[in-house]
Amino acid sequence: MKNLLLSFLILGLIFNSCKNEETQKPEEAKAKEEIITETKPDSATVAKAWIDYATPSKAHEMLAKDNGTWNAELTFWSPENPQEMKSTATVTYKMIMDGKYQEGIYSGDMFGAPFEGKGMVAYDNATEEFISTWIDNMGTGVLVTRGKYDEATKTSTFYGEMVDPVTKKAKKIKEVITYIDDNNQKMEMFDVLENGKEFKTMQVVSKRKI
Repeated sequence: MKNLLLSFLILGLIFNSCKNEETQKPEEAKAKEEIITETKPDSATVAKAWIDYATPSKAHEMLAKDNGTWNAELTFWSPENPQEMKSTATVTYKMIMDGKYQEGIYSGDMFGAPFEGKGMVAYDNATEEFISTWIDNMGTGVLVTRGKYDEATKTSTFYGEMVDPVTKKAKKIKEVITYIDDNNQKMEMFDVLENGKEFKTMQVVSKRKI
């Protein structure tokens, strides 16, 4: 008898559970439908978002101020060699793709050998950050850094990561660009060490030529 009563009790619980599930399903479906309706933008909103994304902003206007040719003095430091090394280069900046990206072409002499490099800087309207890429003939990799501009200090600070060709290990990089005035800039590059300290590896002081 006890087993029979237990069976009826279990069947009753299952029936009630199914009944509750059935009554909840329309409400759940309605809730999901409302969420989809709320999150799905209309065509006008989508079009405006893409137009805003593709339209150069004030940040792009700031990059465009660099257009022209600059003379650069480069200084290098190494933890293994306390003596600094110097070099010179010329860089030409121009905005490409209707003012959306800044292209920088570098040429000069590096440790007694011809040097050429190419930088590309974008300002992503969606993420509201600068994205920089760098390649040169002194290696085969691509350095990618991301950063923000601080109006109060007139500096842009970028962070990235590269693989040290000697140790084959990744290391963090910090780059700071100081806009002294419209015709003078300073770029400083740092290795971010494992203990959190920074070691300055390079400095580029640029002066507008044209």
